[in-house]
Order: sequence, then structure tokens, then C-alpha cells
Amino acid sequence: MGLMLFPGDGDIDSPDVSWSCTGFGMFRAWLARAEGLALDEMRGFGGDRPWTEVSTTLTPLLDHPDDEGHLTPMECAAILPRLREIAEQPQKDPSDPVTQRRVDDVRELVAVLHHCVDQNVDLVFG
Repeated sequence: MGLMLFPGDGDIDSPDVSWSCTGFGMFRAWLARAEGLALDEMRGFGGDRPWTEVSTTLTPLLDHPDDEGHLTPMECAAILPRLREIAEQPQKDPSDPVTQRRVDDVRELVAVLHHCVDQNVDLVFG
């Protein structure tokens, strides 16, 4: 079983990004580390730290059910700049295949979010 993030525009040709459930968990943990957070310390991920204690524009993406719900076009627009920064920042080991996979995932997600903003449609978790 896996997870797909896609625009809620009903167009099967729209961009999407997908992971296994485990892969999405690793992706979110990597994004959280980029924000200086340990995802496993956060409420909903095994920890007790409330999301209200953190300040990151990625909160709507990080603190979201894995396989249901949506983000609004406004939430997508708020997340985009930080994801672009993460994708473009120098990595400690750019030749590491895991790091390269995460950066590629960010770039794919940026394309999907950009489409959602441009078309004014929700990002669907499914």
C-alpha cells in the first residue's frame, strides 16, 4: 500500500507524487530534520511535543494524516517557498543516494504544489 499526493482537479494528467507509506514517513522525518525537528518527538508521531510549540511553514504537511484529507491552495502556497529552499540548499553529501532521493521527492512535490496553487485546487492525500 502506498500514498499519493495529487491535485484535486480530477485531471489524471496532472502531476502527482507517491511513496510507500514507509517512504513517506522517511521523507517527512527528513523534512522535519531540515527544520530542526525530531518528528518522533512530536505529538502524533510517538512524542509529546505539541505542534503549537514549533514554527515552520511546513507544519500543515508534517502534521497531517498520511492517507486522507487535503491541503488548501493557500496552505500549498505557504509551503512552497520553504520546500524550494530545502531543494536548493547544499547537502552534506550530495552523492548519497538517499539524500538525492529526498531532494528529488521535494522537487516533485514542489511541482504538484505549484500546480495546485496555479489551478486553485486542493492537494489531496490519498
